[in-house]
Amino acid sequence: MSDSQKGGASSQEYAVPVIEIDAYAPAKMADKVGQVGIAKSQLSTLTTFALSILAGVFIALGAQLSMLVIHTATSNYGLNQLVGGVAFTLALVLIVIAGAELFTGNCLIAMSFMARKITGKDLTRNLVISFIGNFIGALTLVLWIYNSKQWTLNNCLLGAKIVLAANDKVNIPFGAAFARGVLCNALVCLGIWLCYSGRSNMDKILSLLWPISCLIACGFEHCVVNMWLIPMGIVLKGNSAVLAAAEKAHGGAIDLSNLTFFKGFLIDNLVPVVLGNLFGGIILVAGVYWFIYLRPSKR
Repeated sequence: MSDSQKGGASSQEYAVPVIEIDAYAPAKMADKVGQVGIAKSQLSTLTTFALSILAGVFIALGAQLSMLVIHTATSNYGLNQLVGGVAFTLALVLIVIAGAELFTGNCLIAMSFMARKITGKDLTRNLVISFIGNFIGALTLVLWIYNSKQWTLNNCLLGAKIVLAANDKVNIPFGAAFARGVLCNALVCLGIWLCYSGRSNMDKILSLLWPISCLIACGFEHCVVNMWLIPMGIVLKGNSAVLAAAEKAHGGAIDLSNLTFFKGFLIDNLVPVVLGNLFGGIILVAGVYWFIYLRPSKR
């Protein structure tokens, strides 16, 4: 065989494409997060807002499904909560694969800010618009779910469970609500972070399943979930049939005095939970992975 023939064979050999099927390594994931942050900063205000409303709707649907599958359970702990957590994963699957802007998950793009790929104004703009849009989307589902009458299921037991869960949330002490918010969004952002390692939608679904199931099973506090659950509980507590079912499930009279929109929801729950969500997502996940993979190297 001549040299030219050998060269041709060698050239043909290297012309065959190499297909990588392994998951992306963490360093590559960090780079992808940085690029996503840039892309999100370039979305128009209207587009970001519309995608944020969708995220609020998706979270509310996941929360509703979670409440549905566990509403007949006699215990709020153990396997029952895990099943509810698996059901709730629907919300993050819709957000990641269908596309939406979730306030808590977007805390991860703080990596882009720390790496100086976007400005503080870009990050703040995205988080503020996402928060407002998520709130509107979640409240929209309060209207739709209420009018659907699904809460009347099992002689209003589903509605009763929503009221009881909402009442529990507005009575969590500030420090505990903050800590649960920190742990919640650390898990949300870790779930999103794991998605960047995947090469297919199935990879992303399985990546989300475990962290998201964990945060629901453990009872951690997600501000967007609460934007639907607590207002839904406030609306339903005025229904006599729901209240009777709630007292029966509770085993006696219930003090619902703090289940109010302003003090109970906005002040006692949403403020500490939002602060905790921001700390967990921006400092504990985005900040840590920026420090490991994207900070300027000094030798």
